Amino acid sequence: MDKQRRSLRLRVTAFVRESLSENETVFTRGPVNRALGLLAIPMMLEMAMESVFAVVDIFFVSRLGEDAVAAVGMTEAIITVLYAIAIGLGMGVTAMVSRRIGADDPTGAARVTGQAIWIGALVAIVTGIIGVTYARDMLALMGASSAVIEQGADYTAILLGGSVTIVYLFLLNSAFRGAGDAAIALRSLWLANGINIVLDPCFIFGLGPFPEMGVAGAAVATTIGRGAGVLYQLAYLMGGRGRLAFSLPHLALDTRLIRKMLLISAGGVGQFLIATASWLALMRIVALYGSAAVAAYTIALRMLEFAILPAWGLGNAAATLVGQNLGAGLPERAAKSAWQAAIFNAAFMFVIGVLTLLFAPQVAGMFADDPETLRYCIDCLRILGIGYPMYAVGMIMVQALNGAGDTFTPSALNFLCFWLVQIPLAYWLAETAGWGPNGVFASIVVSESLLTLLAVVVFKRGHWKNRSA
Repeated sequence: MDKQRRSLRLRVTAFVRESLSENETVFTRGPVNRALGLLAIPMMLEMAMESVFAVVDIFFVSRLGEDAVAAVGMTEAIITVLYAIAIGLGMGVTAMVSRRIGADDPTGAARVTGQAIWIGALVAIVTGIIGVTYARDMLALMGASSAVIEQGADYTAILLGGSVTIVYLFLLNSAFRGAGDAAIALRSLWLANGINIVLDPCFIFGLGPFPEMGVAGAAVATTIGRGAGVLYQLAYLMGGRGRLAFSLPHLALDTRLIRKMLLISAGGVGQFLIATASWLALMRIVALYGSAAVAAYTIALRMLEFAILPAWGLGNAAATLVGQNLGAGLPERAAKSAWQAAIFNAAFMFVIGVLTLLFAPQVAGMFADDPETLRYCIDCLRILGIGYPMYAVGMIMVQALNGAGDTFTPSALNFLCFWLVQIPLAYWLAETAGWGPNGVFASIVVSESLLTLLAVVVFKRGHWKNRSA
């Protein structure tokens, strides 16, 4: 028995090491579970690393008081619009790169990446100018008090002004994921987070030779960390290593590829803008109940991100496998990959949901000590935790559709579930039914569960198998 356990442990360790290395596995051949595991491990860790940015910032900023936490929360709500654009564009990149890698066309995949670099530069310039110029106005539109605006304006301006780091971190990692070089995407975020964790307290509290910048210091640290991650990505990419085999000629403008990428990405941007707008609307409803409710909602959402982003990583793995297998002319293997990912994700999120229900007070207590904020935060964590298994299946189905290049169907589902169901239900439960902020939290569970059911129905119909990318 001891020999069997030791043998199993060695096999698992070797598998994990392989998944984190620059392996040359062909993901369109061999057991589906093996391919899924090799992609999912680094992608889940990558998404966990992405969530660390938000958790680290809120951990240190929470020491500055409720208004500081609310400032970060409202700023993050605004910046999710940028995330929506970057992630939506990334969907197009992943779908197109994975399709070409599956068809054994690494040169075509590299050309797609080159066009993504140009598009990312344009988005970053426009976003940076708007963010620096209108930071205070955007916070005011979110319903922030004068104290919150005073603390958060510089934080907003710095993060949006440095949006090039956000955009490229998402776009280049989308290209690496689509190619199957998931370990490279993970390493860029390891570097970015490591620097952010070290610099956050230094810039916020003025440790040693660093200036004391308060909330704005968190933005400086995060931007520097992300910038380092992007430099690593570019150095690897320009070195011509990995499955993309990128070189400078691949930066030549190709209007045909750009049009196709924008067309596919439009649905991805649309679905995230729809979802983001609903989150902003929910934040606005929660703001009716004061800074304590906003702070609690902010903390709970950060914890939700921390729980869901690793599971979203498994969804990214499913998207890559769907795209590569469709490129290789293997639609049934693509479907099998998605269903296997859904089973694993549901099991993972069920465990996380149970832990959330059990330990919500302890988790909330790490970030809040005000009694009212603590009460709201515990309620939010527990209510959201109930729906974790449903979220898990839904995100796999949606990501599988995106990986096939069918980004418009999820957009339509998001519009139905979030704008036509979630927002009206949240206001009705909070105000008319008298549930307060808990009504907003409950509406999230209902709308996300409905999205899952509809996505499963659409995926089963199989029209995505005929999409081009």
